[in-house]
Amino acid sequence: MISYIAGVDEAGRGPLVGSVVAAAVILDPDQPIVGLRDSKKLSEKQREALFSEIQAKAFGFAIAEATALEIDQLNILQASLLAMQRAVMLLPTLPHEVFIDGNRCPALPMPARAIIGGDDSESCIAAASILAKVTRDRQMYALHEAYPHYGFAQHKGYPTKMHYAALAAYGVLPMHRKTFAPVKRLLVV
Repeated sequence: MISYIAGVDEAGRGPLVGSVVAAAVILDPDQPIVGLRDSKKLSEKQREALFSEIQAKAFGFAIAEATALEIDQLNILQASLLAMQRAVMLLPTLPHEVFIDGNRCPALPMPARAIIGGDDSESCIAAASILAKVTRDRQMYALHEAYPHYGFAQHKGYPTKMHYAALAAYGVLPMHRKTFAPVKRLLVV
């Protein structure tokens, strides 16, 4: 019997805007993918190429998110775990075991193991990190199209000087995370 292991990772815990995105990937051992590693250690061009290859060759994959509103309601850790849980449960075939990047596991109906640095040591987690990061970056490019003066294409929503300046000049958008301190301070004024 084949044992299906899903790798899970998220992207977007630190930004001040948008969803946290999680991906779950079950790799196909008969279709190896060369170059899988932590998405942060790859160029954008490499991530984009691997994104397509993962989707074409994986036995199964799913991408899910928790919105900025859910982040504000739950907190970023719980919202990240919720996005991970959603991604696993959306897989076309449920895995027998799940490897999660980090030190916490979401509630799942199958065994799960948290692996610190898993996106560097487990190919299935690396694949999930790439799907999550590319999806989140694409969301930020779309947000940039709608609100170019915020510079989302450059900083991807992270707390940078450019983002702080845009918040001060143009205000808080509906998709900003209202409970994150730099945004919250502007709302209390």
